[in-house]
Amino acid sequence: MNHNPVAQVRGVLAERVVVSTALDPFLSLKALAEYSSISIRKLRDLLAEPAHPLPHYRIGGKILVKRSEYDTWAARYRYVGSGDVDAIVASVLKDLRDS
Repeated sequence: MNHNPVAQVRGVLAERVVVSTALDPFLSLKALAEYSSISIRKLRDLLAEPAHPLPHYRIGGKILVKRSEYDTWAARYRYVGSGDVDAIVASVLKDLRDS
């Protein structure tokens, strides 16, 4: 006998509930373009990028992107500049000579 309560909505058994809050909204491409500073045209290209497509939802004809999913997706493109290798090598060699 199962003692776990099961939620029903209009006769449909709910297996999972997803709640979107104001802190993690679904964004239209227009809203995402404003949030990300990427044009709508480029966002559309990114939806179909073969190697790393932008995660999205298609509801009717509307494309929506959850802000947290965009942030996670965009983090893969984070770039940290490389250090000045010549300056690092010179500094290490100087430290070795001085010791």
